[in-house]
Amino acid sequence: MDDSDIKDASISHLRAGLIQPFRTALGQHDNLDNLLFRLRLADGTTGWGEAAVASHITGETIEQTSGSLRLAARELRGRNIANYPRLSCLLHELFPKNKSALAAVETALLDALTRRLRIPLWKFFGNKPAGLSTDITIVIAGLEETKQAALKFYKRGFRTFKVKIGRDRDLDLKRVLAVKKAAPRCGIYLDANQGYSSRETLELVKELKTRGVVPALLEQPVPREDWEGLKRVTRLAGVPVCADESVRSIPECLRAIREKAAHVINIKIMKSGFIQGREIAMLARSAGMQLMIGGMMESSLAMTASAHLAAGLGCFRYVDLDTPFFIKSGLAGNPYLDSKGRYDLSKAGSGIGIIPA
Repeated sequence: MDDSDIKDASISHLRAGLIQPFRTALGQHDNLDNLLFRLRLADGTTGWGEAAVASHITGETIEQTSGSLRLAARELRGRNIANYPRLSCLLHELFPKNKSALAAVETALLDALTRRLRIPLWKFFGNKPAGLSTDITIVIAGLEETKQAALKFYKRGFRTFKVKIGRDRDLDLKRVLAVKKAAPRCGIYLDANQGYSSRETLELVKELKTRGVVPALLEQPVPREDWEGLKRVTRLAGVPVCADESVRSIPECLRAIREKAAHVINIKIMKSGFIQGREIAMLARSAGMQLMIGGMMESSLAMTASAHLAAGLGCFRYVDLDTPFFIKSGLAGNPYLDSKGRYDLSKAGSGIGIIPA
């Protein structure tokens, strides 16, 4: 067996409590319940990946994803890590509809490969890591809870807020205004997670503008299949519109480009896989679209892996990698993320630089 051959792999659970329920228009997370994938090369080098299973968004389950990871562990044994592009194609064939499993295994492959090469993961994508500052999410909640969350994060130094909306338009209006009042010098992103119609979206944006609030970004306002509604909002809202759930694959990215359906694409390794996520990013940028890097309910492992991708490519205008701030002890063991949401990967050693406790 060559030193760079995959010797074995294992799967384990990653569970943690949240500081509060993470509510969106699609549902909520009450805790973190993910899967870890660890592979080991013949020379002892290890690589780690994480599968964040968001059943209410993707329809994936822990059982399905665990089965996919076990299958990957069997199929990868004895294969050479240097052939990771071919291995990625194999994984696509093994579980084409289980993208969080794909993301976990691809991340572990790239982590092990860059550890073996003794380079940080970002260097796999670029010559110098761009600095990243994440927004902070204001989850769906009552008016007072929304106000207190905004005050807390504003005092900590955050200056960009992603306000989750999409369940109650009238309450959403009041919540956004409350955030702006609590954090007057902040930028505001609105994320409806498919919760509105195009008419409701345009009405909300118009009302906010009359109150002096112009969203810096409007993310996935309509259901993912409502391409006509998405195009209408993009054409008429007068603010940048981001496609998230509508773009999970290269064909969907091509459609968004062809139909001018959005100004921005949100790249998430959990919805596309790591390698296809990079391809979507490059495709969107070549068409003149802007990029957001985002994620699901992920620990510092997957969040930092995505940060490496964004920092290395250096072409992401919007950064939404904030879930460690919602996990109890979420910042523990992450030397690259400070309390104000700034990622600094310039001092990263090899690989991702995060080893789960």
